[in-house]
Amino acid sequence: MPKDVVLTPEGLSNLKAELEHLSTTRRREVAARIKEAREFGDISENAEYDDAKNEQAMLEARIAALEEKLRSATVVDSSSLPTDVVRVGSIVHVKEQGGKSTKYTIVGSAEANPSEMKLSNESPIGQALMGRKRGEEVAFATPRGERRLKITKIDVGK
Repeated sequence: MPKDVVLTPEGLSNLKAELEHLSTTRRREVAARIKEAREFGDISENAEYDDAKNEQAMLEARIAALEEKLRSATVVDSSSLPTDVVRVGSIVHVKEQGGKSTKYTIVGSAEANPSEMKLSNESPIGQALMGRKRGEEVAFATPRGERRLKITKIDVGK
């Protein structure tokens, strides 16, 4: 049974754009590589052909995975969400024990990107923050031990 995928409107448009690119441009590129490799002669001993066929298989698997995500997607419009508690789509401002302030956007696992401070609602920090209110302190386990954050502000995405 497919797992529900929670997406923001931005995440939905990003997945649709990636799917469109893969199923049009990339498919044509890979098909051209296969055609070119076939022209090298005997395909039983043709490394270029094998490589192109492997790339095609990976591309088709990625396209199928994206289509499945989009089929089971639930889109959360964060602009209409109240800012009293942390939800998917919330932008959470937190302060660490040392006084360092950080801003996280809580997204579904399909959109998570820690380098952009987009944390999955299923990650340890995301789970700790979900459903909490401004002023609350949350604790969660990390490989280096327990960490604590205080929620200073909750915003909504665009």
